[in-house]
Amino acid sequence: MNNLLRHALAAALLLGSSTAALAANDGQVYLNRILGSDAEYRDAWQGAIKGQERLPDWVISLSGTSQQQMSATTEDGDKYLVGSLCESEQTCSQKRLVAAFSWDKDDAYGLLVEAPAESSPTHDPRFRWIGDPDEGMKALLKEQL
Repeated sequence: MNNLLRHALAAALLLGSSTAALAANDGQVYLNRILGSDAEYRDAWQGAIKGQERLPDWVISLSGTSQQQMSATTEDGDKYLVGSLCESEQTCSQKRLVAAFSWDKDDAYGLLVEAPAESSPTHDPRFRWIGDPDEGMKALLKEQL
């Protein structure tokens, strides 16, 4: 009986630790790694950027610098995975992308913000929408800036 109890306790500990490991890994996705993590994300992003002209390579491939992990949020009752990306650490204040992927991985949206250098005659940032977001999605993406 003592041996049986020991095995049951060991099994419970293993199950608990694997569940904790899964929970610790939950949501630890960075935007610059998402396309390599799942073909459905890649397909959704390719659909979003299709027809967009002159997007920077780092936006097309989502290969910039992610400083924070992506997070889950909702918009109009639908769940999305949202994250941000900079061209590089040095240009983060001037070139930033916020992207959202639907929970079912069917749709992706983005907001590319490019701010001119301080020496530019205009200091107004340029906003470029990716994936034809509706007004609610535009608000969500702007809020994530």
